[in-house]
Order: sequence, then C-alpha cells, then structure tokens
Amino acid sequence: MNTLSPELTCHTEIDAPLVRSLGPAKAFALCALVFPIIAASTFPSHAQDSASCRSSPAVGTNWRDCNKKQLILGSSNLENANLFSTDFSQTDLSGSNLKSANLEKATLVRASLAGANADKANFAKVEGYRSDFSGASAENASFASSELQRTNFSNAHLTGADFEKAELGRANFDKAVLTGTRFPMANLSRASFVGSIFEGPIEFDRAFMFLTRIEGVDLSAASNLQQEQVDLACGDSATKLPAGLSAPANWPCPADSDAATDP
Repeated sequence: MNTLSPELTCHTEIDAPLVRSLGPAKAFALCALVFPIIAASTFPSHAQDSASCRSSPAVGTNWRDCNKKQLILGSSNLENANLFSTDFSQTDLSGSNLKSANLEKATLVRASLAGANADKANFAKVEGYRSDFSGASAENASFASSELQRTNFSNAHLTGADFEKAELGRANFDKAVLTGTRFPMANLSRASFVGSIFEGPIEFDRAFMFLTRIEGVDLSAASNLQQEQVDLACGDSATKLPAGLSAPANWPCPADSDAATDP
C-alpha cells in the first residue's frame, strides 16, 4: 500500500497488483481493517485531546492547552500535573495541591490559588494579573518571566522561589515569608513588602523598585541591593538596610492613594 493520509480512502490507496492478487473483495476488506489503525497512529485525533481536557483532576493529569476558565476546582489534587498553557482565568483553585505541577505559560488572570500547595511548581511565563496566592505555599517554585501585576502573595510561603524578570507591579507580599527568594531584574514598582519575613538572604539584583513599599522591613541580609534602588523605594525609620546603604531624605513616602482604586 501507499502511505496513508487522512484525506484518502481505501479505494484510492489500494495498489492494482494487490487487487489482482487477492481479488477486489479481499483487498478492500484488508484495507478497511488496516487503514483506521495506521491513520490513528499517524494522525492522532482531536478527540483524544478533548478527552484529556475533560478528565477529572488527578495526580499527573494532562490538561496541556486546555480551557479551564471560570471553574470551581478548589481542593483539587493536581500534583505533577501537566498544565502547560492551560487557561485558568477566574478559576477557583484555592486549597489545591499543585506540587511540582507544570503551569508554564498558563493563564491565571484573576484566578484564586489561595491556600494552595504549589511547592516546586513551574509558573514561568504565566499571565496572572490580579491572581490570588494569599496564604499559599510556593517554596522553590519558579515564577521566572511571569506577568503577575497586582497579584496577592500576602502571607504566602515563598522560601527559595524565583521571580527573575517577573512583572510584579503593585503585587502584595505583605507578611509573606521570603527567605532566599530571588527577584533579579524583576519589576517591583509599587509592590508592597510590609511585614514580610526574611529569615536569610533575599536577592534584588537590578530589580526595579520604584515606590516599592519596604516600611519596617529588615533588609539587612538582602544581596545585590544598591543605593539607587533604595532611593527609589519607600521605607521609613524602621527599615533596616544592608551595611553601606542609607535611608534617603525623602522617607517616609506618602500613602499610595491609588492602590485601592486602580483597575
């Protein structure tokens, strides 16, 4: 037989010698048997993909590229799940188990992951404007190059998390645990770290800290924090800085009146 393609039928694919050898009836019967098997293996059907997207949450679930918008999936077990490029816009994943799950390039716009366990999960390049990670655990998780403007990380456990090159404008890290967390080249403009806990080093190499709220925060163990960054940020007399850095004369900053009203 010639190479099969989904556009061709058995009638167009049977070689004349085969017909003469077996006879028309047997040749077409053989083609009818073999064609679906080869076609299915060579050209996987969209039905299989759809069936995967309809599967229930479970350890190792494959929801790659699936539409999971505006669903209630709280307390789901999605440990080690493949959630690459999955759309979770406005979906409730609060309290879910997302340990070691792959959410690279997923959409989390206004999604709730409050109280979720996402330790070692991959959130690289996610789009998550106004998502909610409050009280979540995302220790050693990657948020590299993610877009998480106005995301709520308050009271989250983010030890060892990586936010390299992340967009975190107006993100809320108040009272979060940030030991060993990395923010190199991240945009932290107007983000808030009030009451956050650093029980060790924290990385700010080339982070943009325009009006970043660090009032009362102990940054004495911060690494690669420069005076230029401190001068842009908003601290107060209770803010502790690494040796060699000093509080600028314009501290404290006025209250951020737009924080609660901006869309």
